[in-house]
Amino acid sequence: QVQLVESGGGLAQAGGSLRLSCPASGRTFSNYAMGWFRQAPGKEREFVACIRSCGGLAYYADSVKGRFTVPRDNAKNTVYLQMNSLKPEDTAVYYCAAALVPVFRSVREINYWGQGTQVTVSS
Repeated sequence: QVQLVESGGGLAQAGGSLRLSCPASGRTFSNYAMGWFRQAPGKEREFVACIRSCGGLAYYADSVKGRFTVPRDNAKNTVYLQMNSLKPEDTAVYYCAAALVPVFRSVREINYWGQGTQVTVSS
C-alpha cells in the first residue's frame, strides 16, 4: 500500500514558478514509477510527467516539455513537480500518481493516486 499526499499548489502569475511535492508512505517507494497528472474543469485527467522507479529517465507531455521537471528523491520517498514559465492553461488540479510499471502515460496504469492540489495561474 502506498499513500500519496500532495502539497505546494496555489496561485501564481503567468511566467512564474511553483513546486509541488508528493511524499509517499510505504517502504517500496523505489519500486514505483512516479509522476503527475492534471485535470482542468470540464476536461479529462491528462498526463503531465513521469519518472522511472530508479530515477534518471523522465517523460513529459508536449504541453509542458521544457518548462516542467519531475525529480524524485528515493531517500525521502518524495517526488516533485517543478513548474516554470507557467501559463494560464496550466490551471488545473494536479494529482500525484504511482504505478508498478517502468513508465506510464495513461490513468489506467496507475495503482495509487493522491488527493490532488489546485494550481491556478493568472494572466
